[in-house]
Amino acid sequence: MRQSIWKFNTRTVVTIGIGAALYGATSWIGIPLIADTQLRPAIALLAIFGALFGPVVAFLAGIIGHIISDFVQGGIVWWGWALGSGITAAFMGLIFLSKGFNPQEGQVSRKHLLLFTVYGLVGIVVSLTFSGLFDIYVMNEPNDKILAQVALASAANILVFLVLGLPAVWAFAKRNRENTNLSVDR
Repeated sequence: MRQSIWKFNTRTVVTIGIGAALYGATSWIGIPLIADTQLRPAIALLAIFGALFGPVVAFLAGIIGHIISDFVQGGIVWWGWALGSGITAAFMGLIFLSKGFNPQEGQVSRKHLLLFTVYGLVGIVVSLTFSGLFDIYVMNEPNDKILAQVALASAANILVFLVLGLPAVWAFAKRNRENTNLSVDR
C-alpha cells in the first residue's frame, strides 16, 4: 500500500531533494528555440517523479528544481515559470492517485497511460498559460514575446513528455512487471 501524498517523512524529503537537484541540473541541457525558451529533456523527469511519487512531491521537486536552475544560470528567479514547472509536475503526478496504478509493481494499464497522457498535456498547457499570464501581468513582459515563448515551450514540452516521459514510465512499469517474483524487505 502506498503512503498518503500528504505524509512527509525522511524518504519523501530526500526524494524531493533528489528530484529538485536532477531537474535543476538537467534544465541546463536544451536546444534553444527563441530567447529564454528551449526544448528541455528535463521535462521528462517531472513526468517520472509525478508518476512514481505523486503530485505533491512532483510539484515541490519541479518548483525547487526550477529555482535552482534559475539561480545557477542567471541569478534571477522567474517565479511564474518556476511555479509553472511545479504545476506541470503536479498535473503529471495526478496519475499516481488513479486506482490500480503502481509502476513500482508493474501495474500500469492502457487506461492509466491514456489518463497520464491527458494529465500531462493538460498540465503543460495550464502551467505555461499561467506562466505567460504571470509574466504579462506581474512582470510587465511584452505580450508578443510571451505568446511566442508559451507557444514554443508548450510544443517542446509536449514533445518531450510524449517521446521521453510517457515511455519512461511505461518501460519502468513493464520492467517491474517482469520482475514480480522479487520482494522488498522493509
